Amino acid sequence: MAAPLRVVFAGGGTGGHLFPALAIADEVRKLVPDAEILFVGTKNKIEARVVPQKGYQFETIWIGGFRRSFAPGNIVFPMKVVVSLMQAYSILQRFQPHIVVGTGGYISGPVLYAASRKKIPTLIQEQNSYPGVTTRLLAKRVTEVHLTFESSKRFLERIDNVVISGNPTRGDLEVAHRSEAFRYFIFDERGRKTILVFGGSLGARMINQAVEKALDQLIQHGLRIIWQTGNEDYERAKHMCDRLPSGRLWVNAFIDRMDYAYAASDLVICRAGATTIAELTRLGKPAILVPYPFAAANHQFENARAMTEAGAAEIIDDHELSEKFVSSVLSLLDEKKLRAMSEASAKLGRPNAAREIAGRIVQLARTAA
Repeated sequence: MAAPLRVVFAGGGTGGHLFPALAIADEVRKLVPDAEILFVGTKNKIEARVVPQKGYQFETIWIGGFRRSFAPGNIVFPMKVVVSLMQAYSILQRFQPHIVVGTGGYISGPVLYAASRKKIPTLIQEQNSYPGVTTRLLAKRVTEVHLTFESSKRFLERIDNVVISGNPTRGDLEVAHRSEAFRYFIFDERGRKTILVFGGSLGARMINQAVEKALDQLIQHGLRIIWQTGNEDYERAKHMCDRLPSGRLWVNAFIDRMDYAYAASDLVICRAGATTIAELTRLGKPAILVPYPFAAANHQFENARAMTEAGAAEIIDDHELSEKFVSSVLSLLDEKKLRAMSEASAKLGRPNAAREIAGRIVQLARTAA
């Protein structure tokens, strides 16, 4: 390939779609240091903030999700599709990529479709056990589909282009040291246990409410808490935390350094999205999983059940969380129990997924060129 490798990544809207793309892009850069990488996303979601911070080029298209229930935004959805397709064709014409990679969500659709029409090699990476709408619609058109779960094949009409590679996670998650993490969160290093609570990049109302109710008890039991609330609940949580002792609680709308958050934590309380599960198992983190009850095909519950059956986690249903939160946390903070869960979690991890997919991206691009 005479010219530098050029790769377009399309995916975002949530961290679950964005962070696998970033993990793959980082590995592509390791394989081909002079590769030119462009991310395509939307201007008001997480990718608009995070991608430029990571040093990658970023362009936007005008697209949004279609809600299954009635919503005013659905009225302009057809117009958004047409406009985003035109924008995608324009971006591809200017950037001239050797391959286009989609990591799911509505952002991937127009870019992958335009690339397939232009005969550019295409690759979809699907995180969830039940493939998203974009994957199901475009799996027949793209060059390769990379799945996290073998069982996901049954939802696709074409499987001769399917590869089971696992869900990519960021290699930098493993680099952070616990002592550095404590300094970042302004925690002392005495022998307290630390719990990490988050609801994904957008937060989770039911998890936040359970933490609010349990906060005093958790502090009284000597715990440190890292709490990511999402934007909507942040101000309320911040006011609650002002009265608590310093050095015991860190709260923010978003965690910019998840590597530090994981490094500092002994137990994680979170949703059961595929990317979160992949990060937990890569790092061998014990967890209490609270599956989002409205996920398509109940895939978060299936993800959580696999972790629980392996002995790596416990499940609490959304509607039981406030009642069971404190007792579940305290029952798991035994050192022997945490160690056993950690070992079980690590056995489920596929830490090389990003590297394997990056290798296929480079190979497909070179073959096409």
